[in-house]
Amino acid sequence: MMRMSRPISDTAYTETGSVRHRILVATRNCHKLREFAELCGPNFEVCGMESISGVPQIEESGETFESNALIKAEFASNFFSHWVLADDSGLEVDALRGAPGVLSARFAGEKATDAENRRLLLRRLEKLGVRGKHRTARFRCALALAKSGKAVLSASGTVEGIIVESETGMAGFGYDPIFRPVGYSKTFAELASEIKNEISHRGRALRELQRAWVKLF
Repeated sequence: MMRMSRPISDTAYTETGSVRHRILVATRNCHKLREFAELCGPNFEVCGMESISGVPQIEESGETFESNALIKAEFASNFFSHWVLADDSGLEVDALRGAPGVLSARFAGEKATDAENRRLLLRRLEKLGVRGKHRTARFRCALALAKSGKAVLSASGTVEGIIVESETGMAGFGYDPIFRPVGYSKTFAELASEIKNEISHRGRALRELQRAWVKLF
């Protein structure tokens, strides 16, 4: 595989001289990238795939979130000299036998929008007559950290919830407007980002990963 001709250092420095670690998140989703930047905090300089030209689209051919995260992390890390973090995440709805699962981003088709995916999911639940407390679901996230084509760490996180009957809230992305986490009266799209990041599947997975990666940074 081709590599960048000029290596990028793993670290950068603020004006005060403190270290900021560079990390590439293997995503072209600007919403997900912003969420990772918030989760990683000020000690990390987070960039996404769109910041680097000439990198092919990664084929997510795995059958599980874990395998897709590994595929993306290892593939992207062949193009960069610094650490690469990849996630694969999605929604599992019990009444739909775990769907949309790994197909969450393309539930309504390969080029489906978030809104189209949400509408299809709500239509299917309505057609099945599934309502209220029976609309149990969970968000899952699998993370992989890689360098030089090899994954060195992985982690996962989940958050349980209910699919509401109509979209509520303007924040978040993906299925956030129809997912209400257990113990809360608001959807992910209504919650403040600080609260969402604390309880989300992605936040939980990253904190698990961070407990191990302190030895690497």
